[in-house]
Amino acid sequence: MGIPVDALIDLDRYPVLDDDATAVDALIEKARLQLLSTGAVELPGFLNPTGVAALVADAEALAPRAHHSEGEGTAYLEFPDFSLPDGHPRLTWGHYAVGAVPYDLMPAESLLRQVYEWEPLRNLVEKILDRGPIYRYADPFGALNLAVMHEGDELQWHFDQTDFVVSLAIQTADDGGHFEVFPRIRTADDECYDDVSAALAGTDAGVVTLPMVPGTLLVFEGRNSLHRVSPVGSGLVRHVGLLAYDTKAGTMGSELLREVRYGRTEPFATAPVTWTAA
Repeated sequence: MGIPVDALIDLDRYPVLDDDATAVDALIEKARLQLLSTGAVELPGFLNPTGVAALVADAEALAPRAHHSEGEGTAYLEFPDFSLPDGHPRLTWGHYAVGAVPYDLMPAESLLRQVYEWEPLRNLVEKILDRGPIYRYADPFGALNLAVMHEGDELQWHFDQTDFVVSLAIQTADDGGHFEVFPRIRTADDECYDDVSAALAGTDAGVVTLPMVPGTLLVFEGRNSLHRVSPVGSGLVRHVGLLAYDTKAGTMGSELLREVRYGRTEPFATAPVTWTAA
């Protein structure tokens, strides 16, 4: 018998199962204000110490299933327009290298998978975002990922192509692997290319580092906030759960994304192998 998900969560700090609506409402109101102010909601200690230890063991068991991808990409995660002038932000390339364990390689007994499929968590994220109903991705690859980053791995400066991302910090690298953000550096009406160019050129004016301490749940609006994961140094592997939701049902990733990120386009059957994390 495995550990129930509610035993992994600090329910005193985050009373998502509390019948007292007042306590939950106070939590949601504070989170919404933070999201409005900074574009990110950090819920430190969402996992209790037992939960962190259990998720670390789970991640270590999953990590050998990661597909490692590496290459060069722009901040806009799209095929660039080469008619633009040299030095344009849309023609500025950065290095990425990361491993990812997809959803279809996570057995039902994986605790990370159980946390993702835990309805109180989906309800919490839905209330914080205040965008109406949200749904777990239907994508058998991208619904849930474990990002596995070893020495030398990094993610280039980029904007997300989705309105929000939910992540769960599991294990922090000993050296590097920092989540760095230029909050709301552009808007829906203004690309702010001069500011983006300065950021890509290496300025640290306005950059914020989000701690991502193990156990932290992060709701992040990355469409207009430039962000990266700095290069990981030697020592502990960086493990982060990436939990995918959308405001519409049935969301799927593209075949190109599958090929690049996971090295294949056809999913395996869910839970192809049974195992027990140490």
